Amino acid sequence: MSELNRCEIPVVDLGKYSFDQGELPALKDLRQLSEEDKKQLLMAGVDASGLHRSGSYLHINHSKIHCSARQKGLELMDIKEALDKYEGLPEYYWQAVDKDKDEFTRAAAEKVHGGYFIRTSKGAVIQDPVQSCLFIKGENVGQNVHNIIIVEEDSELHVITGCTTSAGIESALHLGISEFYIKKGGKLTFTMVHNWGSEVMVRPRTVGIVEENGVFASNYILMRPVRSVQSYPAVFLNGRGAVARFNSILVAPKGSHINSGNKIVLNAPETRGEIISRTITTGGTIIAPGFIEGNAVPAKGHLECKGLILTNGIIHAIPELKGTVSGVELSHEAAVGKIAQEEIEYLMARGLDEEQATSTIVRGFMNVDIMGLPPELKASIEKTIQETEKDMF
Repeated sequence: MSELNRCEIPVVDLGKYSFDQGELPALKDLRQLSEEDKKQLLMAGVDASGLHRSGSYLHINHSKIHCSARQKGLELMDIKEALDKYEGLPEYYWQAVDKDKDEFTRAAAEKVHGGYFIRTSKGAVIQDPVQSCLFIKGENVGQNVHNIIIVEEDSELHVITGCTTSAGIESALHLGISEFYIKKGGKLTFTMVHNWGSEVMVRPRTVGIVEENGVFASNYILMRPVRSVQSYPAVFLNGRGAVARFNSILVAPKGSHINSGNKIVLNAPETRGEIISRTITTGGTIIAPGFIEGNAVPAKGHLECKGLILTNGIIHAIPELKGTVSGVELSHEAAVGKIAQEEIEYLMARGLDEEQATSTIVRGFMNVDIMGLPPELKASIEKTIQETEKDMF
């Protein structure tokens, strides 16, 4: 098989999947879930106990199962409820993402199953993260969700979204539309952890709009087998002093095809954008596009993509910079290679065997410190990395 063919995005047959599973009963407490389901959620960064969380939202297949908010200044509900309450959300619903962009946006627009609506009050600082889980239970289930987050002026919010399938489920399709609106002086940290099955197809479409002095920080972690992911979140910095940062850690085992990158558009003076990705293939394919466009001055953007090939696989880094005005400052660096033998030998000389030395180097490469996560979430992610290492080596 040629390299070009191996890098082609797998075709999704929408007719293969069931989009009509009916309603499931609601849960008052996520601790009512089975131990097996709670474990799956935890591997996607979602804690069923709700400790250190300001709110929780769980969507299974085509139903909202649980939704609760604990902190003043936080509004959390299912998107269908928000559409009813706010007369269709004309300022936000399908305003950042084009519903006619492709077959997946059209399918999601035709029949939305649910999704979360999160909004802060002006000036509210939501101390603990809001957690949400988009969960698929059942073979060949197709899931359409539409998520909207609104961070009002001078407010702060951290959202942890875990996307996963139940144990033993291999094939499913997830279509996720997400629209983020960060108002003047607002700050959103958005952490997404994917924990899919080996034949799951994932087609999210995400756009964020950031106003003056707003901050958008995105963390994306995918370390489990998946058949295909195609994602390319775009953020438009439309207000003076706005900032966007993307951090991602991607691991592609044999059989996985990941096409995941980010786009930042600097549309106002004094804006800054940064894209950092760490990619590892243990036999799968990773396409990692990154794009920063500068349309105003002064503005700065930097793109960094580093990849490790541990077993025969493909990493295709595609860094792109576009400047449209004199004085814009954009830079990038990209590197794809293997672990240096001298690094392994250095650690082996200090008492580690070859597998331990390799594992130590890989864990350092996937350093989550760059993400600025809360301590309890950082510990959860590091546990996920340790579990993944068992399959990696």
